[in-house]
Amino acid sequence: ARRKFFELADVEGNIRKGKDPKEISPIAFEAVRRIDAIFAIERELNGQDPADRLAARQERSAALVEDLERWLRTERALLSKHAKVAKAIDYLLSPDHWPGFTRFLSDGRVCLSNNCAERALRGVALGRKSWLFAGSERGGQRAAFMYSLIGTARLNGIAPQAWLADDIARISDLPVSRLPELLPWNWQKPAVSPAQAA
Repeated sequence: ARRKFFELADVEGNIRKGKDPKEISPIAFEAVRRIDAIFAIERELNGQDPADRLAARQERSAALVEDLERWLRTERALLSKHAKVAKAIDYLLSPDHWPGFTRFLSDGRVCLSNNCAERALRGVALGRKSWLFAGSERGGQRAAFMYSLIGTARLNGIAPQAWLADDIARISDLPVSRLPELLPWNWQKPAVSPAQAA
C-alpha cells in the first residue's frame, strides 16, 4: 500500500524519469509521511515479544492508523475517480486490503511490512523459468515436494544442504518404520567422530 503512494511522492525518482515536478502528489507525500510514522514505531518494537508489541501498538499506533483512515477518506471524497492518488487510496481502503493492513493492531506476531515474506518468495520468482523445464508434471510435483521440505528445514532452523546430505547418506540403511526420523522437525545433526574431525 505504501509503495503506491511512494511512487506518486518520489521527487527524485520522478526527476530521473524526466517527469514534471508538478506531477508530485502532495496527498501521496502526506500519506507516505503518515505511514512512515507508523513504521517508525514498528522499528522501535522490533525484537520485542508479541504481547509487548501488541500493547505498544494499541497504545501508540492505533490512533495513528485511525487518523490515517479518516484523513484518507476525507481526501478521497475530494478527488476525481481518475486521479492517480485516488486509485492508491482506493487500493488501501478497499475491503480486500484495509483489514490486512490493520491486522498488526490485533496480533503482536504480525509484521506491518510484508518484506520478509517477499524475500522468502524471491527464490521462487527467480527460479520460475527454470522450473518450467521440470521434465513432466510428475517432475514438477517432485520439485514442489523437495521445495516444501527445504522450506520446512529452514523453518526448523536447519541448514537444508546439511540435512539433505545426511538424509541421503542414511536413508538406504534405515528401516521404513524409522524414516520419520529424517524429517526436518525430527532430524538430529549427527555427532562428528574424532576420526572424521581429523
